[in-house]
Amino acid sequence: MKAYISIDGRKIGPDYAPYIIAELSANHNGDINRAFQIMEEAKKSGADAIKLQTYTHETITMDCDSEEFQIRGGLWDGQTLYELYKNAHMPWEWHKPLFDKAKELGITIFSSPFDFTAVDLLESLDAPAYKIASFEVIDLPLIKRVAQTGKPMIISTGMANEEEIAEAIKTARDNGCKELVVLHCVSGYPAPADQYNLKTIADIAERFDVLAGLSDHTIDNATAVASVTLGACLIEKHVTMDRNGGGADDSFSLEPHELTALCKDSKTAWQAMGQVNYERTEAEKGNVKFRRSLYIVKDVKKGEVLTEEHVRSIRPGFGMEPKHLDRIIGQFARVDMNKGTALKADMILPNE
Repeated sequence: MKAYISIDGRKIGPDYAPYIIAELSANHNGDINRAFQIMEEAKKSGADAIKLQTYTHETITMDCDSEEFQIRGGLWDGQTLYELYKNAHMPWEWHKPLFDKAKELGITIFSSPFDFTAVDLLESLDAPAYKIASFEVIDLPLIKRVAQTGKPMIISTGMANEEEIAEAIKTARDNGCKELVVLHCVSGYPAPADQYNLKTIADIAERFDVLAGLSDHTIDNATAVASVTLGACLIEKHVTMDRNGGGADDSFSLEPHELTALCKDSKTAWQAMGQVNYERTEAEKGNVKFRRSLYIVKDVKKGEVLTEEHVRSIRPGFGMEPKHLDRIIGQFARVDMNKGTALKADMILPNE
């Protein structure tokens, strides 16, 4: 496994803070200015990248109202696929202005293509990376086409079983993909946290020898932050201006203040993991003096036998370590010692 990949100059891997992708998806709600606003907020929040979805209702499905094309249950109940994607798609003529806006803001932008023509459009805009959506993980021809661009690729695994994930990874690698991150994902909208099985992230990394991350559809940040401690080096979350905005994806998306919290807290979680360490940390060194040690708690005369009435293990820690207490009881005082004296080895004589 590569130690890291790089998107637009930003290194992504276990040795770097989690890469945060703000998924704009359908949350533009048909207004390019809303899309611009989400991008601005993503930049302010500290996200590394904004991600689009590049398809049209004509390229992703067909205009058919038979039962197979109907959505039953969930957020989009009662719509046909064609109706959903017609309302949700990102107009292709918006892509260049959005890419230009990202450059102006200084935030990376790329997209999930859903067919070859989408790849062609994104290549014309010099997209720095590509994301394969969970629903497309079985579209091996699309993965092949994306891999042939030579750009870094991110693959989401929602709904995919182990065999399908293996096929997608093999297709990507066999066709030139050198930089790959595979995202554990649950394709529910929203997805219950108790179904996320985050331990799968580490297994993906080991089983498939890839960098692993999380595409998170829960409605808060707890799952995403927890994923960092299990090896997620990249986190993707949908972002909106208003969770109650009525758009196709608004209800399970983060609002700007929540995205800010995700960027901050995921980095803190990564920093907190650190390395295996049994040495005293800098934060602890000043408190060593407050540990327990052996102190004289009753005045002792020179030559007197030390008893449990004279010596106790108490705080602070300027005396001998408490482990010596049993050995010291019964020995002689070498010098006079007043109550409150930290007991040192040279203050006692062996009882011979």
